[in-house]
Amino acid sequence: MTPEQTAIKTTYFSIIGNTLLALIKGLSGYFGNSYALIADAIESTTDIFASLLVLFGIKYSSRPADENHPYGHGRAEPLITFLVVGFLMISATIIVYESILNIQTPHEMPKSWTLMVLGAIIIWKEISFRLVIKKSKETRSTALKADAWHHRSDAITSIIAFIGISIALFLGEGFESADDWAALLAAGFILYNCYRIFRPALGEIMDEHLYEDLVEEIRAVSLKVNGIVGTEKCYIRKVGMKYYVDLHAMVDANITVKEGHSLSHKLKDTLRKEIPGLGNVLIHIEPNEY
Repeated sequence: MTPEQTAIKTTYFSIIGNTLLALIKGLSGYFGNSYALIADAIESTTDIFASLLVLFGIKYSSRPADENHPYGHGRAEPLITFLVVGFLMISATIIVYESILNIQTPHEMPKSWTLMVLGAIIIWKEISFRLVIKKSKETRSTALKADAWHHRSDAITSIIAFIGISIALFLGEGFESADDWAALLAAGFILYNCYRIFRPALGEIMDEHLYEDLVEEIRAVSLKVNGIVGTEKCYIRKVGMKYYVDLHAMVDANITVKEGHSLSHKLKDTLRKEIPGLGNVLIHIEPNEY
């Protein structure tokens, strides 16, 4: 299974899971008098649309290179991540607004059984986070990583809701709004996660150098190729799930142009064979005169 196929399959898992959880949270919040659960349901609903965007981004970015897009369509992935962050910020804003209204309005105490619902949700969302983050590392997908952090933020907002409801139930009358304060705190955490998701995607769009370990691996593999005596500049940019490399390789200054050309192709083929995830590798041959 290709990285793209793995990412798409994982995204379907997120969409189905978020749809079921949005329904469970919404119904439990409504019948259990818990706005923290309703706030959680709002986030899960936006997560559904966010996961659909991730799915579109992964499918579109997987398109092969063409005449107008010689580097492929991989840049669509971080752009989709920006839209996902926008969805999260909208959901956080809605939660903040509704929480402030509810804090000012007297309402019934949350039902105790909502804690059991939240407990099950917390466990499920943490399992989902671990599964999706593992797949994001395997596929090197920025959008899938954003989707994974949705699961983690959902788990933590559910923990906050659990604490808020527990305080309301334990302390009793007069503390009904603890549930709403929990929702407000959850919104703050969602906004914090927006930054965590946004920052790496921005770095990818700006070709920020974040791949020192990969540079070292490229240099080490290069020296295994007979005729390559060293490496100089090595630049890496991430496009979708592929890494594009510009490498200056040093060879004996006395070999012919034809031999140097042959070595560059040999080096390129070796790098792409031994390091999964490399896209195009551009080799510039440098003469070594020492």
